[in-house]
Amino acid sequence: MIGYIIFGLIALFGWLTQSRLKSKFKKYSELTLQNGMSGKEIAEKMLQDNGVYDVQVISTPGRLTDHYNPRDKTVNLSEAVYNQRNAAAAAVAAHEVGHAVQHATSYSWLQFRSSLVPMVGIASKLSMWIIMAGFFFQQFPILLPIGIVLFSATVFFSFVTLPVEYDASNRALAWLHDSNMLTSEEQVGAKDALKWAARTYVVAAIGALATLLYYVMIYMGRD
Repeated sequence: MIGYIIFGLIALFGWLTQSRLKSKFKKYSELTLQNGMSGKEIAEKMLQDNGVYDVQVISTPGRLTDHYNPRDKTVNLSEAVYNQRNAAAAAVAAHEVGHAVQHATSYSWLQFRSSLVPMVGIASKLSMWIIMAGFFFQQFPILLPIGIVLFSATVFFSFVTLPVEYDASNRALAWLHDSNMLTSEEQVGAKDALKWAARTYVVAAIGALATLLYYVMIYMGRD
């Protein structure tokens, strides 16, 4: 019963965080930049100011699909962010360039996170299937602990992601401020938007950890 209550609280907090994030981005999407620059232009300017010349800024379909791809060195901005000229677009564009700057400067946490990707990719695909098999086929007691170990790799990855995301936001906000790209009101909006975006990663990490502990409790209860 306690486990269900904890999961319910985490799910509620996650929903509230996502709702708050959407409302913040909607609010700051209506705050037009006085410099008139689009997300694409801001991203390209930040890359140039940081001496990164081998990264391309491109548009990608969808909503909230913004990301940096280290394999082909592209900053992928959703269509709205790529074209729009508001505080929310500026924040997202600068944040994704923050990841490109991390890559260019060999930021240790990003390198560590990247080294985990192949292992975590396999673990995330197999863990839930093995855990489910462990629940249904209890005559094979080894299945559940194997699934738990694999799932723990994805939990570890979610926590390693946190410093990477927070650092990218800090780089973005520092550059936006130091380069006088935004007015004081726009800077506050960009900071607020990125703060709530970062909290979604925190909620996801806590939720993953709670799930792992739940599986561990089930396994220990069996023993």
